[in-house]
Amino acid sequence: MVRCPGGSVAAQGTGLASFTPVADEAPGYAVEGFNYPSADRILAEKAIVLKRGDGHITLADCASGTGQLELLARSRPDKICFNVTGNAGWLTLEIPSVFSIRGNDYTTQVDMTTGAEEKSFDVVKDRWTSVGESADEQGREFILVEIRTSK
Repeated sequence: MVRCPGGSVAAQGTGLASFTPVADEAPGYAVEGFNYPSADRILAEKAIVLKRGDGHITLADCASGTGQLELLARSRPDKICFNVTGNAGWLTLEIPSVFSIRGNDYTTQVDMTTGAEEKSFDVVKDRWTSVGESADEQGREFILVEIRTSK
């Protein structure tokens, strides 16, 4: 038997070109699950549930003048900020009691839920927009569940 390039084996001296693979199975494929990196650590340290996204909307330390999306939630003492990159992005998450979002230079839409009801809100570019309970006639508490952006 002679090992051939590519990992197959040929019978030596038989004159037959018989090839069999050395390994019966090819390596597995890498499949992107779009799970948010370090989500467990972020949940433990900052109590923010980040689920899935395409990598174009990422949690960031708030810094003025950087064009970040900024969120205010009644359940949190400080703003929550996100950097946005690329032509479009999406992120699924869970942040309760979000009542205002400051847009950046992207077109941004957010989905929020209260009970079994879901509502979408368009965020005004570079201005604070009332969302969730502050935009609801009944003042119900909403959970922010998705952010979508585009240029």
